[in-house]
Amino acid sequence: MVTLLPWNDASVAKSPYVAVIELFGIPGAGTIMDVVVLTSVLSCLNSGLYTASRMLFSLSKRGDAPASWTKISRRGVPASAVLASTVVGFVTVGLNYIAPDTVFLFLVNTSGAIALFVWLVIASSQLILRKRMGAAGKDLALKMWLFPYLTWLAIASIVALVVGMVILESTRESLLLSVALAAVVVAVGVWRYRRSGPASAQAGDGDEAREVPATAGPAS
Repeated sequence: MVTLLPWNDASVAKSPYVAVIELFGIPGAGTIMDVVVLTSVLSCLNSGLYTASRMLFSLSKRGDAPASWTKISRRGVPASAVLASTVVGFVTVGLNYIAPDTVFLFLVNTSGAIALFVWLVIASSQLILRKRMGAAGKDLALKMWLFPYLTWLAIASIVALVVGMVILESTRESLLLSVALAAVVVAVGVWRYRRSGPASAQAGDGDEAREVPATAGPAS
């Protein structure tokens, strides 16, 4: 797009994609982009519902959510979990309509660094588990390149990003809210684990592995 239109062109302000399409004289450029954006949003919604419903299904199998969410339809879909995820989505949209400057900002800030925490845990887990495997780790069919150097590089990069979020005032609030949310989730998890015991958690994992339907995949 930069090669077709100057970055400071007035038409870029409304939508750079529409501006480029209009540059070629294609009629209805705005409508075309609206359809593309709507399709992309619906795809994200479908992916979000799939992820949320399967997470609720997994939590219910572990005893961390209502047992009714484990019910599976004839098509192999956790319909109750999908319905619960949809209801929460509609409630969130309603709250965002009532307080658009509060709800969306809170959701964005509390999830700002969560992905970094998740990948940090994944990388750390890889180091620990590969070490526990010992010699068996050399026979893995799929290995990470340059292990453990790339893993340590990933950990160092994530830590550097977190430090940068602390230093920069524009991202500090997002990091603090994400840390608070992560702390609450971890505290609840530890409390549940100590209350039910590791044997119960492992049993839940085994049941889930046997009963999660293989046909319950997201629609393309």
